[in-house]
Amino acid sequence: MTWANPQWLWLLLLLIPLIGYHTWSLWRTRIPSLTFSDTSNFSDLSGNWRTYGIYLPPLLQWIAFALVVCAMARPQYQNTTVERNAEGIDIVLTLDISTSMKAEDLKPNRLEAAKNVAADFIDQRVSDRIGLVLFARQSFTAVPPTLDYELLNRLLGEVEMGVVEDGTAIGMGIATAVNRLKESRAESRVIILLTDGQNNSGEIDPVTAADLAVSQDIKIYTIGAGTRGTAPYPVQDPIFGNRYQNIEVNIDEEMLTEIATMTGGSYFRATDTERLEEIYGQINELEKTEIEEIIYTDYQDLYPRFLLPGILLLVLSIITDRFVFRNAME
Repeated sequence: MTWANPQWLWLLLLLIPLIGYHTWSLWRTRIPSLTFSDTSNFSDLSGNWRTYGIYLPPLLQWIAFALVVCAMARPQYQNTTVERNAEGIDIVLTLDISTSMKAEDLKPNRLEAAKNVAADFIDQRVSDRIGLVLFARQSFTAVPPTLDYELLNRLLGEVEMGVVEDGTAIGMGIATAVNRLKESRAESRVIILLTDGQNNSGEIDPVTAADLAVSQDIKIYTIGAGTRGTAPYPVQDPIFGNRYQNIEVNIDEEMLTEIATMTGGSYFRATDTERLEEIYGQINELEKTEIEEIIYTDYQDLYPRFLLPGILLLVLSIITDRFVFRNAME
């Protein structure tokens, strides 16, 4: 409930002097006194109910005054309806799950960092269908484009290496993502490809796959995940147990840049987890969904619920004062 004219509520402060005046008047004029040499004989006499009724009219008047003031402040019930229209974007996250993603130059490792940042990206989207394609030597669709972000995040969290033969088939990953988006009628269709290596397997060359994306008017953002130089990589040694060795970081930046440029996207290099978060933030801003909101507000006046009882109580106070308790002490 809201108040259309809340300034009238200040009048309620007048109740303080009104109550004080009525109380003083009652004690001064309504309660007569008699002089007796001894009043002990009257101590057990029961009072007449009408003598106590003299307090009722002013009490009713105070309540009536408060109700009328509330009515003047125009209490209203506010019912707001929001109509939201959004032209969503169809996005396919295409993620490299080759064993090189175990490298720990991104924390806790490349794959886990990519999953965590992608989950945050998904949570920031509104009305966009988002899918997930995974690739190593082969590629497959883990989740087709969907609005069920809870399902998408749950399946993204379960992604792990080793479910397909090891390798890096970037072209196959792009082709699978294009195949998922080619039937889409969304105004904008986007592939976000993250890899940490060079294309070394698959039947489709990455540039050829990018040509397919161009023919379908699909934009590709490419991300190279990995530091420059060497990165710590965990290995299982039969003698010394778990240990780390430094491996060369070889990302085909030229090819990833060409793919992005061909399709109207951009190439980014994520050398650490913080930079990866920044990249997804940039893509989030570049591919912003336009949301149009129309807000309808309906107001229902509630002042009759205060005004009518106030008037009735005022009339009742006059009747009781003039006719019921007028001669209460006579």
